[in-house]
Amino acid sequence: MKLRTLNADEIEVRVGNINEKGASLVLYKDARVDMNMLDEVVGVTNWQRKHYELKGHIYCSVGIKAVHLEGGGNNSDEWVWKDDAGSESNQEAVKGEASDSFKRACFNWGIGRELYTAPFIWIGSDKYKPFTNKNNKPATYDKFSVERIKFDEKTREIIGLAIWNDTSNKRVFIYKKEQPSEN
Repeated sequence: MKLRTLNADEIEVRVGNINEKGASLVLYKDARVDMNMLDEVVGVTNWQRKHYELKGHIYCSVGIKAVHLEGGGNNSDEWVWKDDAGSESNQEAVKGEASDSFKRACFNWGIGRELYTAPFIWIGSDKYKPFTNKNNKPATYDKFSVERIKFDEKTREIIGLAIWNDTSNKRVFIYKKEQPSEN
């Protein structure tokens, strides 16, 4: 199964940690990206998902027909499955855990795995509009997006990244991996 890397518009950005000096940003994908990628790569009828509970945690199992995998055999009824557990979300615990387990199972298939190569993204507090929330902690309502992203074709590692503040309409982060010099 040949997966492409994610496009900039398929990658979400959220604020991780925030303090009075600045904020870390985290790259992630949502479940719709996984569903679209599976539809695109293996076809809508050639993958499926199942959820189950084990020791109080929700797991998702994503199956792909073996004929669509490298060396995948000739039996069109044979499925290969990969599973993972999810974490509850702050919004809807059960729905969030089910969605997270699906996204994690899709990471096991390789969808979006390149996000694990993201650099540490830190922006100073001058790059967004900070405020102090009701718990007396730094916060922001600013929204961010991936403006551009570039991957190494062989390793699928992120080698270039630009983050945009959608609220202020300004670029707030640039990353370019230094390439070893050829001497």
